[in-house]
Amino acid sequence: MTSATSSGPGALATARPPALGGAIPAMPLLLGADGRIDWRAQRAVVRYHLAAGVAGLAVGVHTTQFELHDDRALLCDVWELVHDELAASGLDATLVAGVSGDTDQAVAEAEAAASLGYRAVLLSSRGAPDAGEDAILDRAAAVGAALPTIGFYLQESVGGRYLSPRFWQRLVEQPTCIGVKAAPFDRYRTRDVASAILTSDRWRDVALLTGNDDAIVADLVTPHRRVVGGVERELRCAGGLLGQFAVGTRAAAQLTQRCLAASDASPDLLALGQDLTEVNAAVFDVVHQFAGCVAGVNEVLRQQGLAPSARCLAPTERVSPGQADLIAAARRRFPDLLDEDFIAEHRDAWLS
Repeated sequence: MTSATSSGPGALATARPPALGGAIPAMPLLLGADGRIDWRAQRAVVRYHLAAGVAGLAVGVHTTQFELHDDRALLCDVWELVHDELAASGLDATLVAGVSGDTDQAVAEAEAAASLGYRAVLLSSRGAPDAGEDAILDRAAAVGAALPTIGFYLQESVGGRYLSPRFWQRLVEQPTCIGVKAAPFDRYRTRDVASAILTSDRWRDVALLTGNDDAIVADLVTPHRRVVGGVERELRCAGGLLGQFAVGTRAAAQLTQRCLAASDASPDLLALGQDLTEVNAAVFDVVHQFAGCVAGVNEVLRQQGLAPSARCLAPTERVSPGQADLIAAARRRFPDLLDEDFIAEHRDAWLS
């Protein structure tokens, strides 16, 4: 989109497309039956995502399992594998590193990621769950000295917390903030983030990314508007950074581009969004309040022959009773949304 030149009352200005956008899957971590990383499978899933046409890859985030951050060397090995596979592919994608822990740990991880070719960091509150908003903002600024930052509004059911509208206003004013992943699974809080960006002088420089797995299409096609200085600004999601995009990745990349190109939300597009929400309910284990959301991503890939198991680093992270059957049913009902034919055709080559 281009910005309007008119500045009269009621004039509409639209944000330039930020560098950060498109479909960005949150990378899963694939373990064998022995609980160790299966490097062959890990390479295969990276190749799958790249072949699917993603705009970026987020590694070391929730779907990659936060426990990986307890072993810095292993975390860097995973970051390096993804970087090397991207370099070997000759494709262009933005590498986003998830960082964790207190300020010292988060800065050290960001510096390590920068040395491995990553271009931005997604900020997690893990390691500092009780920190006040001022401390979280200070941490973000410190990490921003190493790499540009993406704020993360995570739903409370999986470890997130409420953050005030004022927090988001202050975060987007940081010159190193290039985006915010809005994933509170709450329309009010998602609007808080959008409004913070819209009312900032940096509104053209900060991308809004959906992480609301229950409203992916709705987020991607919904314009947010606010009159500032007599000009009505419009902001739309630049893309999505989601664990849901770790499966059905080709369909996700195509759907994201379709949504971003749409001038209006057609009923067919919105209906497709509801189908995707139904898929997500199985994958993210909604019936058990998201208890199996990380293992559910791995279970999809296991059933499709890309992952050796659905095992996770934390023994408490496991597929819930009945979840595997729900995933199998979703694969039968929505094969296109889960790339069934695409994976079957290329799986052996990715695993070679």
